[in-house]
Amino acid sequence: MKKAAPISSRSRAGAKAARAHAKPAANVGTLTDFDERPLHRCVEDAMNAYFAALDGEDTSGLFDLVMTEVERPMFECVMRYVGGNQCRAAAMLGVSRGTLRKKLTRYGLLDR
Repeated sequence: MKKAAPISSRSRAGAKAARAHAKPAANVGTLTDFDERPLHRCVEDAMNAYFAALDGEDTSGLFDLVMTEVERPMFECVMRYVGGNQCRAAAMLGVSRGTLRKKLTRYGLLDR
């Protein structure tokens, strides 16, 4: 069984989806059509490419891999958006400030 390797997020489709998702709708929770959710499509495309590259091999640690690949850039973008204000970032993410600080430390983003 192979250990999960990083998923490439630098595809043209991924970049296009990220740009389209840059300004989400006011109430994203109401979207039920996945075709209208570019982030969902981007993750799905990356996962499908990852499984195709595995060519039938088993893998492990996939959840942690995906969460790391998604969380770090999310925290970077949110912290940039709020100008480094941890209280605003925590509120925006729906996590406690302590959890935010733990994640920022994990990814080497604290006091950048």
